[in-house]
Formats: sequence, C-alpha cells, structure tokens
Amino acid sequence: MALIVFALMAAGIDTTIRIRTQDHIFRNTQSVATGWAGSVNPGEVPSPAADVDLLQLVDSSGEVVGASRAAAGMPPLSTLRPPANQRIQSGVVCPPAGDCVLFTAVRVPPLSSRLLWGGEQHFVYAGRVEPSILAGHHLELISAAAVLLATILAAWATWWLVGRTLRPVAAIRARTAEISVSDLSLRVPQPPGYDEIAQLARTSNETLSRLEEAVEQQRYFASVVSHELRSPVAGLRIQLEEALSYPGEVEPQKTFQAALTTTQRLQAIIDDVLTLAHLRTAAPPEPEPMDLNALVKEEVAARVHAPPVHADVTGEAMVLGHRIQLIGVLNNLLVNAQRHAASRVDVTARPSGDQAVVTVTDDGDGIAREDRERVFEPFVRLSGGRRLDPGGSGLGLAICRAIVTTHQGTLEIEDSSRGACFVLRLPLNQPERNSTSA
Repeated sequence: MALIVFALMAAGIDTTIRIRTQDHIFRNTQSVATGWAGSVNPGEVPSPAADVDLLQLVDSSGEVVGASRAAAGMPPLSTLRPPANQRIQSGVVCPPAGDCVLFTAVRVPPLSSRLLWGGEQHFVYAGRVEPSILAGHHLELISAAAVLLATILAAWATWWLVGRTLRPVAAIRARTAEISVSDLSLRVPQPPGYDEIAQLARTSNETLSRLEEAVEQQRYFASVVSHELRSPVAGLRIQLEEALSYPGEVEPQKTFQAALTTTQRLQAIIDDVLTLAHLRTAAPPEPEPMDLNALVKEEVAARVHAPPVHADVTGEAMVLGHRIQLIGVLNNLLVNAQRHAASRVDVTARPSGDQAVVTVTDDGDGIAREDRERVFEPFVRLSGGRRLDPGGSGLGLAICRAIVTTHQGTLEIEDSSRGACFVLRLPLNQPERNSTSA
C-alpha cells in the first residue's frame, strides 16, 4: 500500500517538475525569439541568453541565413512553420543522433519581411538542448529511488510502531496463558495511559478479580455444603447400620422415625442450597409493582404464635419485585425474630426518601457487632441459633440477602437498644426512574 501511494506521489511530482521545467524553458526561448523577430537584422545575430544559446534565422526555403555560434553549421532546428494567424509556436524536436531540443519558432512580421526580403517570409528559431534532468530518464530514476527509499523507511517505521504498540498485547497474552482455574491470583500487566490496550488490561484485571472472588466463594460454598451434608448422612448411616447389626435390640419404629427426621433435614438443606444457587445464577423473574407495606401487614397478621408481633405501618410503599420472594424474606425475618425474642417483636414499615424501609426488632440477646455480617454467610449459625433451632440449615439469612440484592436493595443489622434489629431497604417504584431506565 505504501509503495502504491509513494509511486503515485512520485509520478505526480515527476510530471510537475517536467512540465514546470519545460514551461520555464519555453518562456525563455519565446522571449528571445520574439525579441529577435521584432528587431531582425540579416547581418546581425543577437547575443544568446545564458540558457538559450541556439538561435537561427531561416528563410522560406529552409536555408539558415543567420545563426548563433552554438547553432552554426546546424540544419534548421525544426521544420515547424508558424502560420500567419499563430505567429509563435513551441515544440520539442529529437534528432536521431543527439539530444532533444526545446525551441520556439516565431514568424517574422510581414512589414519586416517586405522591407528586408521583398516579402519573402522568414522564421526565427530560439532553443536549447533539453536539460540532463529531463533527458535519459534521469528524473524517473531519481523518483524511483526516492520511492524505494521511502517505502523501506515506511515499512521499518510501521514495523517498529506496530511492534511497540503490540508489545503490551503480547505481554497480556503471555500472562493470560499462565492463568489457570487453580490459580487466579495472577494479573495481566497494565501499561500506563488510557488508550485501548490499557483499558483492555484494566478491564481484564477487574474481570479476573471478580472471577477469583466467585471461584473462592464457590469453593467455600462447596466445602461448607459437603461438611453440612456429611453429618446427617453419617448419622443416617449409623442408624441404619445399627438396625441391621442388632435387629433384636433396636426397635424398627424408632429407627424409621430417626431416619425420617434425618432425611427431612437433608431435604431442607438441599432445597435451601438449590434456592440459593438459583438466586445467584438464574435470571431474575419479571418484577411487578406491589405495596411492600401491605405485604408486611399480611405477614404480621399471619403470625399467631407467641411472642406477639407489633406492627407500625405508615402509608404505602410501592416497589418492583417478586411477590413470593419478598414474602419469603419477611417470613424468615419474622420467624427468626420470634425465635430469639424474649417477650415481643416490633415491626415498622414506612417510605423514607426514595426507599421503602422495613425494620424487624426483637427483645432477645441480640447479635454481637463482629457477627453481624457473618450471619449472612451460608451455613453460619451462632451458638444461640443452634440451641434454639437445632435442625436449621444456616441458609435462611443468606437466601434473604440474595433475594434483596436481586431487588437492588440491602439487608443489614443495625444497632438497637435491645435485641437484634434487621433493616430491609428497597427502592421505591418511581415512574420517572422506570421510564428513564427503560
């Protein structure tokens, strides 16, 4: 491509130089020829100019009747005879042997012809040998050499620039080849600046960070699941082996009842694990507008077991969400609060700014500040929870937070004068915001 561009440029420059050089010579030869033709004297030849040294006066029969020293003994420069209506003409003549000559032929005015030669027409020729830069294709050779040199320089510059530009890409590729699932701690080298390659490296490192975090969570989740499932499976196996080993001493009814209880616990763990995995990986269901405060009233009214639940609901709080999932969150929070409460549970629900805020507070022992984030991790169960709910899976709060996160909300534990205070915040359904998002 560069060769074609440079060749076209060289051709244009070559043509321009040739045309301008010839035009310059023709202007000089025309000036000399017209000057001699206007003041012609048969016995006198004007002194040639520095670059126009070939001067001839030719009669109508083609005889040279006057010539400059450089043109002495030469035949007429050309057979061109300008007509009366176009007294000045220029041209190029190339004899079989010798250099080409650029010349201008001028027809002597009729008045001078009548006074000097009795009306016989004469012609003045002024010319010069073609310059060496135009003769012998020297200009073309110089242009070709320049094109070749420019092409080589362009190819080298392109190779150097491309190599320098792609060097970070090669480093990124090499480091990416070293990264494996077993070790996601490596990061690709990030060049300075804000060009596309730097942004690619930065985005790749951010993606690797998220992937490493996801893989670590998956490994932790898998190890915890296997640990939680191992205990009931081992207990179930012991019960069945004991019943088979001592058929006369073990009552089948008790064995079946214990095995059924263990199986139910396994089923609950598996169901919670599948629910949590579905929330993390599956596409969220289509949201629908609903009044969160109305859901709170319905769930509080459904709590018939002690301790009592007291609700303080103000106004309405329209949110976008999945009704079944949000009911599950509220139900889980209320069940946990009643389980840990000493005498009562207080629930408040009201809009605050652009959020719907629901608080569930019990008057139990509360949760230590250092454990307030741990309780939202899968299978984390504090000592009080194990004592009050031995058959629990430890996935309830993790599922609640996952549901709230998919609804662009938050679920936190905040300070309270007594007991634990769970605070649920969801964005209100604002038509202006929805139309803008859409």
